Amino acid sequence: MKKVLIANRGEIAVRIIRALRDMEMSAVAVFSDADRSARHVRLADEAYCIGPPPSSESYLNMDAILDVAKRSGAEAIHPGYGFLSENAEFAARCAEVGLVFIGPPPAAIRAMGEKTQARRIMAKAGVPVVPGTLEPLRDAEEAAAEAEKVGYPVMLKAAAGGGGKGMRLVHEAKELRAAFRDASSEAVQSFGDGSVYLEKAILRPRHIEMQILADAHGNVVYMGERECSIQRRHQKIVEEAPSPMVGPQMRAAMGEIAVKAARAVGYVNAGTIEFLVDERGQFYFMEMNTRLQVEHAVTEMVTGIDLARAQIRIAAGEKLRFRQEEISIRGSAIECRIYAEDPENHFLPCPGKIEAVRLPEGPGVRVDSSVFTSGEVSLYYDPMVAKVVTWGRDRVIAARSMIRALQEFQIVGIRTNRNFLLQIVSHPEFLEGRLDTGFIPRILGERGFRSPGPHPVADIAAAIFAYESARRQRPCAGGATTGPSAWRRAMRRG
Repeated sequence: MKKVLIANRGEIAVRIIRALRDMEMSAVAVFSDADRSARHVRLADEAYCIGPPPSSESYLNMDAILDVAKRSGAEAIHPGYGFLSENAEFAARCAEVGLVFIGPPPAAIRAMGEKTQARRIMAKAGVPVVPGTLEPLRDAEEAAAEAEKVGYPVMLKAAAGGGGKGMRLVHEAKELRAAFRDASSEAVQSFGDGSVYLEKAILRPRHIEMQILADAHGNVVYMGERECSIQRRHQKIVEEAPSPMVGPQMRAAMGEIAVKAARAVGYVNAGTIEFLVDERGQFYFMEMNTRLQVEHAVTEMVTGIDLARAQIRIAAGEKLRFRQEEISIRGSAIECRIYAEDPENHFLPCPGKIEAVRLPEGPGVRVDSSVFTSGEVSLYYDPMVAKVVTWGRDRVIAARSMIRALQEFQIVGIRTNRNFLLQIVSHPEFLEGRLDTGFIPRILGERGFRSPGPHPVADIAAAIFAYESARRQRPCAGGATTGPSAWRRAMRRG
């Protein structure tokens, strides 16, 4: 392969362009009208407009993307994550027109895309699954009957879902019917499919996932786990590798189960098996993400393996360049997702023009981002603007580096969740590794997030300084300022 089209935008498009450059391949970008001046457009070797700003008319427009691939002479398409990355129809259409889809086969995407089907396949393959239904529920009455079997609390989940959409936690029977209606309604709005299934709710679970790579020659390896328990409304915002709770034996056990799961569906390319882990350390299959994950960077930092480049090599037909015993975990890495949102106003998205950017630097710091001064954060797309990643020889050093990096991170012109992330990674429970999916509601409490305000003495000092500066520099009738400058007065005293 010499030329690859990237069917995505933002930081993941920039990330893939860099991987292609490292491999001496040409990168073709696509963009909507809202992204004409975007960073991925500027970095690519070629760029083509594919439609108006709404993603349904641009980044989800299969015909437009395939047409650009044909016109540009691209031999492959990398879907990144989101948009068409887990769309089996798109993967199949790529194959029909002779394009390499840099991802798994359509059959594997279909098998893992429908959650109840995935649970059935995993249960048959001997992979532990959370107790619950293996088929979509017909109605609220059936949901109530199944809930009585497994015992409350239970979790209702969208069968076609992901990303926390169509999920409802139900503590007791009287809440079930309303929760079933709401989960089904949200599933229709988000995925066009209102099917819902039920699982036993695991209280205070940890969300831990295992990265796998599989080639087309039968080789499958696991690359260690990621701790993804810090979530807001079921959306990950802080991830790390390795997990503070996972030791060598548990890692091997989870990894072998992840490899078994991948083999059960004939998986090829990069994928992630997600597990829920209870307080006793028992883990259960939750779902499989058939794409590159947002948080792949922390795995790259601790293994030294470039997952984007590995994806491209696998898609080109190469065998994996390493065996399981050659993969080792070195140090610790933490990732924080920077969103253009206002934590003090219910985390509402804050699109707008970026007036200035200062990205953190220094030892052990990596920033994956597409933002730049004078760029814009569009209201049409996901508000994530950057991923800050730090590495250290142990978790303590990685956490300290993250605190420093977030303190250095500055974007002027829009609001971000930077201070909120600082509160998380500075919290004693985080620093001690005491994590679960209820971490954020627990530390926020009922008041919600409030940024620490400036000290009153600092306000007074700043006001006095501004007043004195203005008074000293006030112009006279002839245009001069009143009195000599502070520099000249200092020299005279000398």
